[in-house]
Amino acid sequence: MGQTVTLKAEDGHSFSGYRAAPVGKPKAGLVVIQEIFGVNSHIKRVSDGFAAAGYVALAPAIFDRAERGFDTGYQPADIERGRGVRGKIDINDMVKDIRAAVRSLAAEGLKVGVVGYCLGGTLAWLAATRIDGVSCAVSYYGGGVAETAAEKPGCPVLFHFGETDQSIPPDHHAKIRAAHPELPLHVYPIAGHGFNCDERGAYHAPSAALARTRTMEFLAKHL
Repeated sequence: MGQTVTLKAEDGHSFSGYRAAPVGKPKAGLVVIQEIFGVNSHIKRVSDGFAAAGYVALAPAIFDRAERGFDTGYQPADIERGRGVRGKIDINDMVKDIRAAVRSLAAEGLKVGVVGYCLGGTLAWLAATRIDGVSCAVSYYGGGVAETAAEKPGCPVLFHFGETDQSIPPDHHAKIRAAHPELPLHVYPIAGHGFNCDERGAYHAPSAALARTRTMEFLAKHL
């Protein structure tokens, strides 16, 4: 369903993106932000799913700054490799790449939302606080949200977290809620980190389904 496109950030960096478009007139645009595993088969299928629901989905390859075409699975060695690449890129440069993706969709005359997972969950939050033109954002288990909770979003934001996530303890949720009590934040019992990804051992189908329902309702409301 999708195709590879080329994007350019404000600092001149050119990078790739996976773009999936719906049949017929799109409802809006949606930037889909990867985990540390790159724009892999899972992120492409997630993008295809949003396209099937009527959105132009664009997944920017934010790891192109360190390793072009980065795409890996979910084994322990893959996790270490992904963390290594992540460590080579300043998060502000990732924001630049997401801004380029937002602008690309906006140039098509679309309202633009952002949804991200893990690393992408943190970046979805930063897109809401740092990027103009974002109409709403959905953050799945973003581990860096709590440390940037003092930032003010320019649009509605929806948060999803897993109750048993060992990397994001409950005090993170509490910090976000304290800073932004007006923003919906859902914690899914039993679910752990990465519960939305059906290629990971942590996949929890009931939580993933409920989170998707809430996400789609949120997107429909704000886009």
